[in-house]
Amino acid sequence: MSETGTDAARPIRTFHPRRGRMSSRHAEAHAALWPRYGMTVEDGDRTPLDLVALFGRKMPVVLEIGFGMGDATAAMAAADPGRGYLGVEVHTPGIGNLLALSRDLELTNVRVACGDAMQLVHRIAPGTLDAVHVFFPDPWPKARHHKRRLIQPGNVALLRERLRPGGVFHCATDWPEYAVAMAETLDADPGLRRLAAMPHGRPETKFERRGAVAGRPISDLRYERS
Repeated sequence: MSETGTDAARPIRTFHPRRGRMSSRHAEAHAALWPRYGMTVEDGDRTPLDLVALFGRKMPVVLEIGFGMGDATAAMAAADPGRGYLGVEVHTPGIGNLLALSRDLELTNVRVACGDAMQLVHRIAPGTLDAVHVFFPDPWPKARHHKRRLIQPGNVALLRERLRPGGVFHCATDWPEYAVAMAETLDADPGLRRLAAMPHGRPETKFERRGAVAGRPISDLRYERS
């Protein structure tokens, strides 16, 4: 189809759809907990998301985009019960694992969304998030794929608008070139102010361990909404 056709109007995907086979543990947790703690993100849905209804109480909410297997998300939620953690992922085994961890740790402050994170962000009211986490997103290393990177000016502006004043935008990557591009984009946003990195202020993720084993440096970038 030509660029003037329907495909041209579709948003550029910043992720690979990652359907995988769940283990029996993950499948059982998904079947038991998804109706209560899960939600599917539908393309084009702009229905406002009621965060109070989603978590069952009013609390500060952290949006985590691309939580992988969810180990770090579960650890943060367990250590931070006063905040709600809304994780968005497309990797089905990871979704099953986070639900299983939430059950095992008896977490009530975790909710899981499956689908395109930026589609979900459009449904969140401005100024309502306490923090946004983007840890080790797909670096899309080939130059022709850079347009698919999540940390782009338009996405950053949209995510920043969803933060409350003083809310924190925290990114991490193990790709040096992407770290530079991230910093340039985040530094250029007029509504963000850079903070100290504090790399030990979050649990280590699976992708982070892979990067460290491969000898890649870990970069944390933290910003505050002015």
